[in-house]
Amino acid sequence: MVGEGAGERPGKRERTRLQLVQAAIQVFSARGVAGATIQEIAEVASMTTGTVYNHFATKEAVLQEVALVLARTLCERIAQSYPQVKEGAERMAIGQRRYIWLAEQSPQWALMLLDVSAATPLLLQGVLKYALADLRLGVKQKSFKVTSEEAAMDMINGAGAQAMLRVAMGQAPPDHGVAVATLVLRGLGVPPDEAAAVARRPLPPFPEEAPSAEAVPASGRKAARARG
Repeated sequence: MVGEGAGERPGKRERTRLQLVQAAIQVFSARGVAGATIQEIAEVASMTTGTVYNHFATKEAVLQEVALVLARTLCERIAQSYPQVKEGAERMAIGQRRYIWLAEQSPQWALMLLDVSAATPLLLQGVLKYALADLRLGVKQKSFKVTSEEAAMDMINGAGAQAMLRVAMGQAPPDHGVAVATLVLRGLGVPPDEAAAVARRPLPPFPEEAPSAEAVPASGRKAARARG
C-alpha cells in the first residue's frame, strides 16, 4: 500500500513527520515503548501505516526521532530559561529541579520520557550534554570538587532519573526536587549550607515559546507560562 507520504513536497513532508512524532509521543505515553505499534501511531495521527513507513522504516526509527525531539525540546527550553544564571551550581540545581517538576506536572508523560531514554541512548546523550556543561562550569568556578567527571555524571543522571520516577509514581515527599538538588550539589563538593541555599533559589520562568514546544505536555506548558 502506498501511503500519503509518497511524493510529498519538502514542507509538507516535514509537517507530516512532525505530526507522526507527536502521535508517537501520545502512543508511547499511553502504551509504553514496548507496547506501542506502528498501526496505533498511524491511527492517532489519522494516517495510514503506509504513510508511517514512508517516513520511518521501523518502530525503532520512530523511537530515535522521538528521542531527538524530546531531548532538543526539553533541554533547549530549560537552557533558555536561565541564560542570566552564571553560577554552575545554580544551573545544575535548576536542571535537576526542572525534570523533577516535569514529573510532578505530567507523571504519565515523565514515565514515557524515562521509558524512551532507557530504550535509546540518543535522548540520554542529548540531556546529559547540558548537565556536563554545567558540571564543567562549576569545576572551573571552583564550586565543584570532583575526582572523576564520569562518576559525577553518573550521580547526576542517576539521582535525577530516580527522583523523576519516584515523583511520577506518587511516592515522593513535598519539595523532593529541592532535596535532590541539594544532595547532588553536596555530592559535587558544595558545602551543606550553601548547597541548600542554592537549591532553594526560585526557579526562573520558562520562555513563553520554545522550539518544538508541541513535545512538551499541555499541562506542563500551561504551568510553565504561569510560573516556573
